[in-house]
Amino acid sequence: QFLFVVTFSTFLLCCVEYDVLFANRPLNHTGGTAPDRSKVTLPDAILPAPQCAQRIRASGWIIFLLVMAAVFWLYRLVKVLCSLLSYWEIRTFYIKALNIPSEGLCNYSWQEVQARLISLQRQQQMCVHKRELTELDIYHRILRFKNYTVAMVNKSLLPIHFHLPLLGPVVFLTQGLKYNLELLLFWGPGSLFQNKWSLRPQCKRAGARRELAQRLARTMVLVGLANLLLCPCVLVWQLLYAFFSYAEVIKREPGSLGARRWSLYGRHYLRHFNELNHELQARLSRGYKPATKYMNSFTSPLLTVLAKNVGFFAGSILAVLIVLTVYDEDVLTVQHILTAITLLGLVVTVARSFIPDEHTVWCPEQLLQRVLAHVHYMPDHWQGNASRSETRSEMAQLFQYKAVFILEELLSPILTPLILIFALPSRALDIVDFFRNFTVEVVGVGDICSFAQLDIRNHGNPQWLSAGQTEASVYQQAENGKTELSLMHFAITNPRWQPPPQSELFLSQLKEKVQQDAATAPPVQRILAEGPLGASLLSEDS
Repeated sequence: QFLFVVTFSTFLLCCVEYDVLFANRPLNHTGGTAPDRSKVTLPDAILPAPQCAQRIRASGWIIFLLVMAAVFWLYRLVKVLCSLLSYWEIRTFYIKALNIPSEGLCNYSWQEVQARLISLQRQQQMCVHKRELTELDIYHRILRFKNYTVAMVNKSLLPIHFHLPLLGPVVFLTQGLKYNLELLLFWGPGSLFQNKWSLRPQCKRAGARRELAQRLARTMVLVGLANLLLCPCVLVWQLLYAFFSYAEVIKREPGSLGARRWSLYGRHYLRHFNELNHELQARLSRGYKPATKYMNSFTSPLLTVLAKNVGFFAGSILAVLIVLTVYDEDVLTVQHILTAITLLGLVVTVARSFIPDEHTVWCPEQLLQRVLAHVHYMPDHWQGNASRSETRSEMAQLFQYKAVFILEELLSPILTPLILIFALPSRALDIVDFFRNFTVEVVGVGDICSFAQLDIRNHGNPQWLSAGQTEASVYQQAENGKTELSLMHFAITNPRWQPPPQSELFLSQLKEKVQQDAATAPPVQRILAEGPLGASLLSEDS
């Protein structure tokens, strides 16, 4: 895709004679004095190779961009080759060590693969530092850096929240900014980790915290300046890639920009500790429809009236043009008539997306509860305030329009350097303290985030636990009950896992509480018998 975008863009810029293509300049096919008025063909508008190459050589800006693209492509090529070697080793390990053939891999669940890995450790002791591996050890090794990121988002350390005029509270986290944060913290030169499993020794010493923070802040500024220098190249790439990716989709389905997706910030905010990518994806996919229904339940009467009128006017003109085209197809030869039909169709589709379904039932509290049943997290102040616009705005930060996602990615090359240079260095000391205070060394695993141990005594939330079950201060406890919910999720996902005594006690008390609530709850038949409202609220499609 990268090669195609670069090559095709260069071809469109330097190798096409647009005056001929648009018939602004007549052609002379016969070589006579009179111009030839016959129909222009595509080969007529394409320049010969020597003339095309001469145009490219004449533009220093294009040569610079092509050199940068070639360097990046060679870097990607080396990275892909290294990845292929790693993938081959993984394939060999699955076939020879785990006895899972390639053709049968799709028939195995992750739990089955994990069970074979634990059994193999008992037989061959691949991890020499401990006799047995647990499910938690395996998750720790896979999700070492991801758990740190989830914990920093949970403690509101990253990303930085902004309060902008007119827009209000804004959270900005894009793929480009995420890549730079991981480069600074985990695997880049001068990062806090010295390798894939171990934090730098000075990061664990309280006496070196200020020196480390100054060095990290300086590195943030340098990385931001590097991003600023590369901004033109990255911005050109983002624009070209977005155009080639979404232009056809927008023409075919204009309403797709009004669809929603879980934002990158939302995926980190809603993620449990020790939750693999496929587990998170399955959970958020189950919550997609309820979240869409909740967000669509908010409508603006003024915007609805405006959309109906705009749709009516545009639809009327479109209908007339279609009728004229059916009556006489020569209408299509009129200049810009196809453009007008396409744009009017786009306007009608966009306007229709702002008109709510007349059969929609207004029940935001019940819809938000259905969302919570799958995503598991929401701020305390949302409870009982599902109908407020502030709640919807905060939900929109987690569940954004696709158009907003595209816009953020396009702005990322400009905003990411500014955030790295001006906003992030002030957090350097807090980040260094976070890694020192919340890192533990586990034998056979290495340094991990202490929140990922699912230790409710050290990181539990008093609102979720009985008295005396946790010793965590406000700084140490995870927000929104993430430790407890992550523990429950991990225990359900890995039923063979043996939790520590304190966690096992919490889980057993929780099971007893659920059984008591289920025993004292009224039967479903009685709720349904109370009236049609109960049936409506309990209906899966309501």
